[in-house]
Amino acid sequence: MKNWIKFIGTAGARFVVAKQLRSSGGLWISFERVNLYMDPGPGALVRCLASKPKLDPTKLDGILLSHKHLDHSGDINAMIEAMTEGGYRRRGVLFAPEDALEDDPVVFRYIRSYPEKIQVLQENSDYSIGGLKFSTAGRHVHSVETYGFNFYLSDATVSYITDTKFNPHLLTQYPGDLLLLNVVLLTENPERQIDHLSLDDVKVLLKKTRVKAVVLTHFGMRMLQAKPRELAERLSEETGVKVIAARDGMALEIDKIMKD
Repeated sequence: MKNWIKFIGTAGARFVVAKQLRSSGGLWISFERVNLYMDPGPGALVRCLASKPKLDPTKLDGILLSHKHLDHSGDINAMIEAMTEGGYRRRGVLFAPEDALEDDPVVFRYIRSYPEKIQVLQENSDYSIGGLKFSTAGRHVHSVETYGFNFYLSDATVSYITDTKFNPHLLTQYPGDLLLLNVVLLTENPERQIDHLSLDDVKVLLKKTRVKAVVLTHFGMRMLQAKPRELAERLSEETGVKVIAARDGMALEIDKIMKD
């Protein structure tokens, strides 16, 4: 496969993660022959090595952190050590927001010399690694410094909207042909201000953007109880957009999904 994504884990929200009702390992992406690990939450290293076929962290070119919350960063130090063979082989790039490094940091200071480079993420900025170019969108509405990404492939753009409260800027900042969406909430609760997307927010995004396909992931408890696969099928019928509910261990070939 030329360009692909492996969903190491699809858990979102603290109870789903704490009970491991879904794995919380994050994503392995291979774009333009560059291997990146995105948001290595608890269990990322174990799930990689237990994957079939096994995913070898020493083959990673970098690690990409959208924000420092535990369900996204719990295994970041373990993955950096694995990528660099315990620090004996200085290699790879770590991309992370500043507050993940400086304000109540989640990346241990002793381990920061292990990657070849640490790149601090900022909003609306461009980055590259190997033959892959990507950019951040505007800072998300979330309780810590958080960024989503646009990956520019030779024949498609892949966008990833990570944890955030819905805001109108999301409609214009993610031009992906394929859109990955973290959908923790089934519905909004007016009595609780939770900075995550709901299924109702997804419907707005699908109606007001030109995305060709959507993958839902990072599910909270009520989303799991409502059966994400069935929700995705109904959304596809209602909107005419191909909607897929990710599952742990699912591999997605970008070229194939764009042609289907």
